[in-house]
Amino acid sequence: MVAVHDRVSWATSQGRTHGRVIERRTSDFEFAGQEFTASDDDPAFIVESEQTGARAAHKGSALRVLKG
Repeated sequence: MVAVHDRVSWATSQGRTHGRVIERRTSDFEFAGQEFTASDDDPAFIVESEQTGARAAHKGSALRVLKG
């Protein structure tokens, strides 16, 4: 299960990248001009890239928790 502060990786158009989970959302929201659905059973997460500092929103299923 993904949690705030976890180090994770996710797919981008340039390949996989990695960063940290900075927020967990459990209700519908707008981020970067896009609408996202989220609930307690299916939360969404705001992540921040370690390489660029850019933030993105993803469902937990799109994130892989990195060990170590």
